[in-house]
Amino acid sequence: MCVSLTASRRAQWAEYRRQRVYSDSAPGATNGVSGRTIHPTPGVYGVAMSLNVELIKDKILSENYFVLRNITYDLTRKDGEIVRHKREVYDRGNGAAVLLYNREKKSVVLIRQFRVATWVNGNPDGMLIEACAGLLDDDEPEVCIRKEAIEETGYRVNAAEKVFELYTSPGGVTELIHLFIAEYDDASRANAGGGVEDEEIEVLEMPFDEALEKVKQGEIRDAKTVLLLQHLQLRGIMN
Repeated sequence: MCVSLTASRRAQWAEYRRQRVYSDSAPGATNGVSGRTIHPTPGVYGVAMSLNVELIKDKILSENYFVLRNITYDLTRKDGEIVRHKREVYDRGNGAAVLLYNREKKSVVLIRQFRVATWVNGNPDGMLIEACAGLLDDDEPEVCIRKEAIEETGYRVNAAEKVFELYTSPGGVTELIHLFIAEYDDASRANAGGGVEDEEIEVLEMPFDEALEKVKQGEIRDAKTVLLLQHLQLRGIMN
């Protein structure tokens, strides 16, 4: 399900920006104020800045849907040299995904939907085969995947196992995604799935071996889905 940045996430940003401490000792114009360096308060926004990183500027470029920030910081190398970096960071919130599998049928449940970002980057029809996923939207990760599973696939999730959490694109996106696997059966089908509101989602139940072959042939190109399928294979769960 697609959601905008949540109220609590926005509150985190407001608190982060409010608690920043300014120093008049730094040269140059930073964050629109001449001669000030921004030092984030340790622990604000869930992280403590490393001692060898000094935040110089943190400017919000867009809050239209999610938050795009322009960040300038000084990084001190091990040899003492200071290097200035300028980066744009996109905060779209954290997410969770679940791969539904059936040992007896040796099958998995995936979805297919249009992803505009892939469409503008070489995916001709924009359609992507994926594991069920969504943004947390103030929920705990396991609560999120239960909601998303029934909305997108129509299956209720009973026992879910969290297998790992990963940063999706740490060069410029803040998202941390929590990845789960969960067994399903025909009795756990509550509805036809297909998503909610403006979503158009096709539910795909396919043999596990077929899904692996689609990865090999480049038909499944979504990173979280490939990781979860390979996790099932490495653990021998579907043997």
